[in-house]
Amino acid sequence: MRKYHLVRRADAKIQRTLIYYGIGLLVSLGIGAILLAALGINPFEYYGRMLTIGLVGNRYGYKSIEGLLKILVPLLITSLALSLSFKMRFWNIGGEGEFLIGAIAAAIVAFNSSGMPNFVTVVLMCLAAMLSSGIIGVAIAALKVKFNTNETLMTLMINYIMLYVIRYLGDTKADWNFFLREDSERPIFGSFPDSAIMSGIPLGKFKLLWSVIIAILLTVIIYIYLKFTKQGYEISVVGDSSATAKYAGMNVGKIVLRTMFISSALIGLAAALTVSSAGTISDTITNDVGWTGIIVAWLSKLNVPAVFVTSILISILQYGCQAAATQYPAIDVNFADLLQGIILFSVLVADFAANFRIVKKEEAKNA
Repeated sequence: MRKYHLVRRADAKIQRTLIYYGIGLLVSLGIGAILLAALGINPFEYYGRMLTIGLVGNRYGYKSIEGLLKILVPLLITSLALSLSFKMRFWNIGGEGEFLIGAIAAAIVAFNSSGMPNFVTVVLMCLAAMLSSGIIGVAIAALKVKFNTNETLMTLMINYIMLYVIRYLGDTKADWNFFLREDSERPIFGSFPDSAIMSGIPLGKFKLLWSVIIAILLTVIIYIYLKFTKQGYEISVVGDSSATAKYAGMNVGKIVLRTMFISSALIGLAAALTVSSAGTISDTITNDVGWTGIIVAWLSKLNVPAVFVTSILISILQYGCQAAATQYPAIDVNFADLLQGIILFSVLVADFAANFRIVKKEEAKNA
């Protein structure tokens, strides 16, 4: 009986990876087309509307661009933040929880900002969110450094803890709960005052929110930070080998604490920008960016420019599915989620196939 082993390809090439990605995408779209046809929907029309995010024939096309950017900003910033921690082999799976912590902190400032200037309020929201999320991140990193705890488990638990915290806030009608609308009989999260709403640059009917500009600037800053600074180099060394980093005289514990604070604080910033743009808070405000950001970071190989491009493509997929689903009564948001899942799973399988191969036991020994 022959035995086979899975080994990493020594000659991983970008051309082969892109070809595999293309094949995976075509396979997933083919599966989606079969499902659409079974529902009596023309797959080409659906995919055409999905890929154009509903712009064609839409007199309010600028609204589609605004909607797309509102999905892109938190996903891009969260993906960049997770890439920082992953680059030093610290598996931060708590993006959802850290996002919710930041959202709650930003909302506390927002609901108590009546009469404050808009710029001051939004800045305070961002600082509060970054500080609260950063503290949680550095606390988990400190436990890892001091007691060698499992950061994957610790960060994962934060997701569920914060999910139930925000649900508690949204379900508890009480005098102290300023998160809720006072004029509603049942518990409903209230809307932020105008002073806490994200402003932007009007370009005709289209409004370019400052959050978009901040996200782009952050992409450039993180790229420079990782590629051209001493701290960025230290992150790479720790990721390659913590033993080598210690031998080179680096304070590994300090690097881990610093990087996790930055990573978590950036996720908090994404949360503040998101709730300010939405004008409210909810238990679905994350739009699953904590999970999707992991996929984006993985597919991008933790490369900042690739994270930027991948975030745009994933955002087009998400918003495009929503835009297409609105035109077909037979399809609801669950099908859009299903199609996204099929595409992402196919691309991940393609990525795996591009970087690993199956060999016989004898070949594996010689590899």
